[in-house]
Amino acid sequence: MNRKTFVILTLSVMGILAGCASGKRPGAPKIDNSLTEQQKAAGVFTPEVMWKMGRIGQTALSPDGRNVVYAVTYYDMADNRGISSLYIRTAEENTARLTDDGGNDSAPAWSPDGQMLYFLSDRSGDTQLWRIPVTGGSPVQVSNVEGGIESFGIAPSGDKLFYVKRVQVVSTKSSDIYEDMDKSQAKVYDDLMARHWNYWDDGSYLHIFVAGFNGYALKDDKDIMQGEPWDAPLAPYFDADEIAWNNAGTALAYTCKKLTGLEYAVSTDSDIYVYDTASGLTVNICKTPSAPDGLVGYDKYPVFSPDDRRIAFRSMRRAGNESDKERLFVYDIASGTFTDLTADFDYNALNVVWGDDETLYFIAPIEATHQICRVGLNGGDVEVITSGDHDINSFVRSAGRTVAALTKISMATELFDVDLHSGALTQITEVNKPVYDNIALGKVEKRWVTTSDGKKMLTWVVFPPDFDPAKKYPLLLYCQGGPQSVVSQEWSYRWNLELMASQGYVVVAPNRRGLPSFGQEWLDQISGDYSGQNIRDYLSAIDDVAQEPWADENRMGCVGASYGGYSSFYLMGVHQKRFKAFIAHCGIFNFESMYGATEELWFPNNDYGGSYWSDDKTAKRSYANSPHRLVKNWDTPILIITGLKDFRVPYTQSLEAFTAARLMGLDAKLVEFENEAHQVFKPQNAIVWQREFFSWLDKYVKNAE
Repeated sequence: MNRKTFVILTLSVMGILAGCASGKRPGAPKIDNSLTEQQKAAGVFTPEVMWKMGRIGQTALSPDGRNVVYAVTYYDMADNRGISSLYIRTAEENTARLTDDGGNDSAPAWSPDGQMLYFLSDRSGDTQLWRIPVTGGSPVQVSNVEGGIESFGIAPSGDKLFYVKRVQVVSTKSSDIYEDMDKSQAKVYDDLMARHWNYWDDGSYLHIFVAGFNGYALKDDKDIMQGEPWDAPLAPYFDADEIAWNNAGTALAYTCKKLTGLEYAVSTDSDIYVYDTASGLTVNICKTPSAPDGLVGYDKYPVFSPDDRRIAFRSMRRAGNESDKERLFVYDIASGTFTDLTADFDYNALNVVWGDDETLYFIAPIEATHQICRVGLNGGDVEVITSGDHDINSFVRSAGRTVAALTKISMATELFDVDLHSGALTQITEVNKPVYDNIALGKVEKRWVTTSDGKKMLTWVVFPPDFDPAKKYPLLLYCQGGPQSVVSQEWSYRWNLELMASQGYVVVAPNRRGLPSFGQEWLDQISGDYSGQNIRDYLSAIDDVAQEPWADENRMGCVGASYGGYSSFYLMGVHQKRFKAFIAHCGIFNFESMYGATEELWFPNNDYGGSYWSDDKTAKRSYANSPHRLVKNWDTPILIITGLKDFRVPYTQSLEAFTAARLMGLDAKLVEFENEAHQVFKPQNAIVWQREFFSWLDKYVKNAE
């Protein structure tokens, strides 16, 4: 359940489309995101203020590196959806809006000559490819693909492009299987993966199409995966960065997991495939005799070198561990050999970009931050270029210029120029300056806590904006999801630490065992030990901060989602009256029922040790320590939140916990969102979520007697 990347993508894609039905897009709302005079006067960061903020999405640099185009999404609360538009930052440091509110515009891409911008838009109904001159003007529709397209990529040669669309491959609907039962409403399955993340398998899959392209129209469209019952890019995130052209425009590399049913459910074995546009042949480069260890884990995100002689990609060693170390591999096309460039680097390699034929750049999570690193093909140590308390979440390069999307706990995404020689960062956008100029945010401190086994654990402590050390403050223990997702300098639009602090709480956010950026040993420790050391890490963090003179140890709460929701459920049974209230969002409550109801079985197989009928010692210990076995110890109010479309941690887990809490006579509340899955994306739902969240904490923690 390591979903940071997914959350970032879906906030910019699903959030954009929130409230839109299929077919013709409703008329665009007129969005006024200016703060009210009352909000300015109060100066308090509230959910309503946060949802007025602009959200920077995908970014593209011009071929000469002088101009940067990026998408910004603003939300209309009354209309319950967002509108995304494109903006340009010129070499003269001027910012202008390129597209109007006529549709949701995203995924900008430059023409090879730098004169035209291509982008996705739903302004004609379905999402299609559009273009607009860099100098401005009216957008013109380029594609007219039936059903619309999900993503695209123009070949550097400019004469081809790929696009991704959904195609029907097999029949699962009863009305298709039994043509005389055309009014029946059933789906028929004979294997696993009947549902995934937030959707039921209907026999359709995302396929890659390659088409000729002259800048104005597509021709000779070809499905390069015709008849194949699997997705590219991979479900459930469908990240277009898993597809890459070579620079000559003669080959396309893509990620695919060509497994079905049970095999798909228990394995993470995705591979890199290379499609030759001239011959139409496809080759799996990961299943060659020279592939190290058979490359049986996740292999993703291929990128061709400038000379097209090599392909860099991210690789995990183990099949079934979605949170294994992400190694940086380079494949030499001529020799068929593989090189691990990060064998001696104990951190993940993300967002890989070629500098030249001999140098690569990537992002690594390091001590709860994300930094840009450099490594050469000829060996040598990885060089960490940037530094500071921030997350560099992505970056693009062109003509020697590097632009990064950066967040802090106290700052939503903004764009920065990056000097790859000195590591200096220069901010070039100020999308949310009107908010920061009028709203106070609290300070963030880095605290190293000694754990129960004598190790040092980085913990972020976020203070209220008007913090006075002479006063007493309620504490919130924030439990991270994943479980292998770093508590970094991420800016969240729901689990926002500054938002919690702005309501008068000191927030304690520990990087407990099982989180990346502190080496693979620290990350791996949690697997098979959910109820062990990481739980003690949580308690070490809150106990350490509770000793401060400004901390009110009689007013403490515990909150978390996904694995953080599991943490809340488990801590309910062992906290020994530390906390006045708990909040669990989409948390795992009963390991046995979870195993039979979830879909990605590689996850519990790796992290629990296997099935509930397994004789494995680790599995037996995991199931014996499931949160539901500690219900007799529950004595604390709890708010439980779930989404009916959550198939990752099915809503029944929350129902089981709510039933147990009420039967134990506890104050408990259940909030279920009918049209949400594992996360809450729709604007009005998000406000409801925040109101329930803070009203519960205020009642049982802030105002506790």
